[in-house]
Amino acid sequence: MSAAAFQIRASFAFVERNFNLIKRYWSWEMVWLIYSIAESLSVSFIGLGMGVVGNSANVEVDTAYLVLYLLIGNLVWRYLSQIFYWITDLINIERWEGTIEYTLMAPIRRLTHMAGQTIFSVIYSLVFTSAILIATALVFKISLQSANLFGGLVMMLAGSFSFIGIGIMASVFPLLFPERGAQMTHVFIALLLLVSGVYYPVEVLPPFLERLAVLSPATYVLNGARQAVLEGMPTSQLWPYIWPVLLMGAALIPAGLWVFGQGERYAKRTGKLHRNG
Repeated sequence: MSAAAFQIRASFAFVERNFNLIKRYWSWEMVWLIYSIAESLSVSFIGLGMGVVGNSANVEVDTAYLVLYLLIGNLVWRYLSQIFYWITDLINIERWEGTIEYTLMAPIRRLTHMAGQTIFSVIYSLVFTSAILIATALVFKISLQSANLFGGLVMMLAGSFSFIGIGIMASVFPLLFPERGAQMTHVFIALLLLVSGVYYPVEVLPPFLERLAVLSPATYVLNGARQAVLEGMPTSQLWPYIWPVLLMGAALIPAGLWVFGQGERYAKRTGKLHRNG
């Protein structure tokens, strides 16, 4: 077997391992799915609520547009954050399973390990987000006849690369800080949530936060997805939103691998590769 074929098979071994984890803890996945659907419905109901509030104040509100605006923000963010969390959780999974020392000492490239985790995270996030979309569309009877769903999907996939890079970089915290490292990764996602315009236009942010929005890949993904789904913009016209996130991904993935590599070498030297739980 060639070296390349070995690395590819090793990557898909990590994909298979994660799917087996999902099957083993299927009840938790169902709980998490129900929670996510309920949260998405709650956010979308804000759109209908604004219609009621507007009627009370004699202000006309396009509730259908507002519901879809919030729904797109919630679904895009759910997809991107799922990728982030699955990648940052790779260290926690290894610790909990008691395999972290074996995995990080195995004769495979770290890129191979990360590739397997990344492929799984993208597949899982797409399936998870699709289930939420179907449930929400059934409840609100949303019409997507004029929406460019393919363009929205392209935007989400393009944005995956940058969140993969951010996730790899953030996963160094659980590696270096076994007790509270996983909680530290929430800082990344909280800051991105604040400045990216998930539930509101970035124009409502204070000027210093609005300037930070241009540094968040989620800002471009959300704007592009809303143009595709809300306005029906053709996929060919989404390039101004696509190229920034591809550029960010091209920079963040190598940077993330370098940061993780530095952290891994330090963890091995200082004996931080041990099991939790």
